[in-house]
Amino acid sequence: MDMNQYLDMFIEESKEHLQAINANLLLLENDPGNITHVKEIFRSAHTLKGMSATMGFEDMASLTHEAENVLDLIRNQKLTINSDIMDVIFHSVDLIEGMVIDITEGGDGSADVSIPVKKLRSIVAGDFSAELEIAAAVAVEEEAPVVEQAVVGENELDDYALMVLKQSKELGNQLMWIKVTLNENCLLKAARAYMVFDQLESMGEVIKTKPTVEDIENERFETSFEIAYVTMQSEEKIRNTILNISETHDVKIDPIQLKEASAPAPVVAVPSESASEVKKAPEVQQATARKQAAGGKTIRVDIDRLDILMNLFSELVIDRGRLEQLAKEIGKSELHETVEHMSRISGDLQNIILTMRMVPVEQVFNRFPRMIRDLQKDLNKKVNLEIIGAETELDRTVIDEIGDPLNHLLRNSLDHGIESPADRKKAGKPEEGTIVLRAYHSGNHVFIEVKDDGAGINKERVLKKAIERGIVNPANADSMSDKQIHELLFAAGFSTAEVISDISGRGVGLDVVKSKIESLGGSVGVDSVRGQGTTFLIQLPLTLSIISAMLVQVQDEKYAVPLSSIIETAVFKKDQIMMAHRQKVIDFRGRVVPLVSLQDIFQVPVSDAAVDEDEVAVIIVRKGEKMAGLVVDSFIGQQEIVLKSLGKYLVNVFAISGATILGDGQVALIIDCNALIK
Repeated sequence: MDMNQYLDMFIEESKEHLQAINANLLLLENDPGNITHVKEIFRSAHTLKGMSATMGFEDMASLTHEAENVLDLIRNQKLTINSDIMDVIFHSVDLIEGMVIDITEGGDGSADVSIPVKKLRSIVAGDFSAELEIAAAVAVEEEAPVVEQAVVGENELDDYALMVLKQSKELGNQLMWIKVTLNENCLLKAARAYMVFDQLESMGEVIKTKPTVEDIENERFETSFEIAYVTMQSEEKIRNTILNISETHDVKIDPIQLKEASAPAPVVAVPSESASEVKKAPEVQQATARKQAAGGKTIRVDIDRLDILMNLFSELVIDRGRLEQLAKEIGKSELHETVEHMSRISGDLQNIILTMRMVPVEQVFNRFPRMIRDLQKDLNKKVNLEIIGAETELDRTVIDEIGDPLNHLLRNSLDHGIESPADRKKAGKPEEGTIVLRAYHSGNHVFIEVKDDGAGINKERVLKKAIERGIVNPANADSMSDKQIHELLFAAGFSTAEVISDISGRGVGLDVVKSKIESLGGSVGVDSVRGQGTTFLIQLPLTLSIISAMLVQVQDEKYAVPLSSIIETAVFKKDQIMMAHRQKVIDFRGRVVPLVSLQDIFQVPVSDAAVDEDEVAVIIVRKGEKMAGLVVDSFIGQQEIVLKSLGKYLVNVFAISGATILGDGQVALIIDCNALIK
């Protein structure tokens, strides 16, 4: 059987189970007495073991099996969990994650699991101690090298196969080692082998083959192959069944004898309930999948297919705009009604497609508790990570991109923000710091907040560094507000760290975070109170493909301004425009707002039909707390537009984030308001 067709499913499900194991391990560490968490971990580990064994990733199956034994002891309250044991389990999970990554990148998922296996076995044997773990591991190697050995000639079985055989025997099955020899002149050896497997699988379970299934399928064997087999049928019946397959020359069947190792067995007997679960690992896995499919009524869809669907729908939105334009020009009521109906239908369709692409941010958030746990150990700090609003949904494409910026901000908060327990105690704070990771919806945006209760930003130190690096002119330093000083953290190459560490900076400043967020159409700001903590606030669009925009006219050209950036549209009389610092400004609700003329910025040629008006149309836009007024000739109206990139030949065009095709076929550039506001 070609297992490659199941590889994508295996990788995805493995990642989900590893995520669940990590999350539940963290919960278990904080609440060691809660067996519910252990059961969840055991369930995920058990499924992972079955999946990896079925797919032929034996190192992964072996390591998961050993971890499962430890979890089984904890589950049955025969072992008390402690920090050292947690470290070993976490390390094992890390190793398994590494194997999954290797498989994802085309590797065979193999790894040296001997050390964690020894440690896990020593935990089960009761002779594990963190200080002597290496010595203990060596001792375990010497004292209890193998749990059981199968007495079947020179054939050796791995731990997983041994475990399945043992449990099958306990359930009354017969264990057989079958050697099948085909005729020397057999032409289709793989086909005959397939027929043998087909017959055997109808009467029992094939545990292992020699050579491997893949080699047999590719006819990489002489005339014979061997099978470790479990069945309730008699030896005679099995022999006759195989011999009835044509071109089978001989069948030799030996019983598999399992004997106990002389050293104390480090493996704890698995309860019968668990044994039956283990034996039927692949079946359980399939049954679970069926159960989930039936219960949740969900299916997995390749994200590439959703991208194609979204692109096709984008074209439909452009045509919809064209039809609306034509209906307006022709003026026929029947056509107008039809176009309106089509617009409603396509609007609903658009909502459904966008919803299909939305996934909860917990997919990203779930990776951080583990990272914080490891970092606080490295830094000798105590930190509690609170996650709020993990169910908030974002477009999949945005989800895939925000992981690294959030990772950087969290590391920064832990490294630079949270003080050491001694310093916190001295400052009258609890020894354990708190980092809050919060997500929430607001309008067409998702906000993600990283807030710590640490020392806050030392603005004098930031200003001094900025002056040293030439980012700030010393003459202007005194006039800078706290907010402006905090924003200096996002300046290119800026760092207050005296020594670059692997924790937060790694030589890369927060400017990378900022540019990444802005490339997603979002923004990031920082607020801090000395001694009380720092808050980073990220604003992200819900989706990147179809946006609502205000179309405006500037001379003969049309531009689109994203609605997400607009506060208000207004018309001002020319005598309301004032000058401040050689900049045109207006008074907007008591605030002085600078005016930016799109005609001047984009050097739009003056139209022959241009008329000098007494009034000026202005779009008030914002970037965080800052505002600006974009001067245009007229407003065309609100419309949903499809964001198209300008292509690789037009990169880094100032204040333009893309283009769109309008209903009349004209191309309108989409304005990047963030670039216009300094």
